[in-house]
Amino acid sequence: MITQNLNKVKESLKDGVCLVAVSKYHPTESLQEAYDAGQRVFGESHVQELLVKKDALPKDIKWHFIGHLQTNKVKQIVPFISLIHSVDSTKLLREINKHAINNGVVVDCLLQIHVAQETTKFGFTPQELRDMLNEGEWRDMKGVRIVGVMCMATNTDDTNQIREEFRLARRTFEDVKKTYFKDSEEFKELSMGMSGDYLIAQDEHSTMVRVGSLIFGQRDYSH
Repeated sequence: MITQNLNKVKESLKDGVCLVAVSKYHPTESLQEAYDAGQRVFGESHVQELLVKKDALPKDIKWHFIGHLQTNKVKQIVPFISLIHSVDSTKLLREINKHAINNGVVVDCLLQIHVAQETTKFGFTPQELRDMLNEGEWRDMKGVRIVGVMCMATNTDDTNQIREEFRLARRTFEDVKKTYFKDSEEFKELSMGMSGDYLIAQDEHSTMVRVGSLIFGQRDYSH
């Protein structure tokens, strides 16, 4: 079933859109099935769960961290993480930079923008993001590479609201690229869209979608 679901999602993707298979709370057997069907990019949001799965699964998987990352957990994932989607403060970026330098790596990061109506979501508002970039501390961080932005839309059935939030994220991404990253070929990722809204996100020029339940089914919280 997972293989069929995965293929169905892949067929619905536009050219150049990266599929991040959100595998949190799903057992390693399910990830292995998706891997065997050709999937190589997986998204996790809990450090401990990620560490267990990383050790149990093939070494060529690209692991993306997509959840809220606490600064005291950074050092555990920096040596191997392929992309951190959820950088929501200068403090967190600083911590990633420090551990990356200690490990002799450069960690790709997305800056999380808060565009949703829910206050429970993390991230910079568009103005806070510009303020942070204006301060310029990130320019001296040799252990991190900012490659784009990420957002989550409000969890609602109102597709117009979702579309407007994705449009705000895209406008912010384009403005930030033009203003701060115009010479950076790496700054190109706009990570937005999940199982319920990734088709809308694609229409709004998302380059990376984070899809879980459509591939793996509902989560099993007992793992």
